[in-house]
Parts: sequence; structure tokens; C-alpha cells
Amino acid sequence: MSDTKDRLLQTAARLFHEQGYHATGVATILREAGVNSGSLYHHFAGKEALLRGVLDWYLDQLRPVITGPVEAAESDPLERIFVLLGNYRAMLESTGCVLGCPIGNLALEVSADHPAVRPLIDANFAQWRAVVASWIDQARDRLLDDVDAEALALFVLTTMEGAIMLARARGTLEPFDVAVANLRRHVELLTA
Repeated sequence: MSDTKDRLLQTAARLFHEQGYHATGVATILREAGVNSGSLYHHFAGKEALLRGVLDWYLDQLRPVITGPVEAAESDPLERIFVLLGNYRAMLESTGCVLGCPIGNLALEVSADHPAVRPLIDANFAQWRAVVASWIDQARDRLLDDVDAEALALFVLTTMEGAIMLARARGTLEPFDVAVANLRRHVELLTA
């Protein structure tokens, strides 16, 4: 990937996360990335194409930036879930419960009026769930026989996304902490 394209994607990803897709103008992206409009349109047909590029970029970043470090830091596959959630908590804490999950934010903001990006948003969530499901599968010998790794991974994701949204709405980590504590209790009940 060219340096210019990478700067555009990283800048757009940051601005979409901080300001939202609709509130972020192309001129702001260009200024923050330090590129001219010709460079943008050389790589992307327009702002929605840039959004699709950002969502593809997030797909590429999941392993090296989000889940890979968790796997390197924690050997217990079930505990990885809570390390991962702890990382999201740290992001919430560092932003004063202002910024949520970048993919979750985009799902809420653009899914209805930009249906072409919906499959990419879903692909990001699906990839995240697949990693968590693989961790659950790695702990199969510790779980009750009827535990469905895919369903539990979906439950982890919906708990996280809902907890982030409630923490942002309340402006405090308490809803996040309560949700994660209850998720931990649920996982403990599923262990053999």
C-alpha cells in the first residue's frame, strides 16, 4: 500500500472514530492527512469509497493490533476474552467514555443510509467473533459439552458493544464493568 493511501486510511479511520462519518468532511481528512484532493481521488472514488477502504483496513488490523497482542500477553484462551474486553475498557477510560468501538460506531451511524458498507461492517464483526470463537474452542476441554463457541462469541460481542454504548450514554465505566462481570460469571458457569 502506498504511503499516501495508508495516511488517508489511518486519518479517515481516526476522524470517523472521533467525529463520526457524517461530521467528517473530505477537506478535514485531506488537511489532517497532509494530502491533496488528487491523491484522495487517485485511490478512492469518493468519501463512501474511502469508508469502504477504512473498513477493509480495519479487517487487516484486527489480528496485528487488537487480538494478536492479547494472544501474546495471555496464554489462557478464556482469559483472553477478558483481556480483550479490558483493552476496550482502557480505551473508554482514556477517552472519558466518549469514544466507542470504531466498528460499532459506524454500524450505528451508516448502516441504514449506506447499505453498500453494511457487508463490510458485518465482516469486521464476524472476524472479531471468529477469533473469540477460536479461543473458546481452544478451551473446549474445560467447557460444558453443549457450549456453542460461535454463539458464545456472539454473546461476548453483544455484551461488549452494549456495555460500551451504555458507558458512553452514562459517561461512566460502571455499566461496562457490571456487564463484563456478569459475562465472566456466565463463562464460569459454562466451565465443566
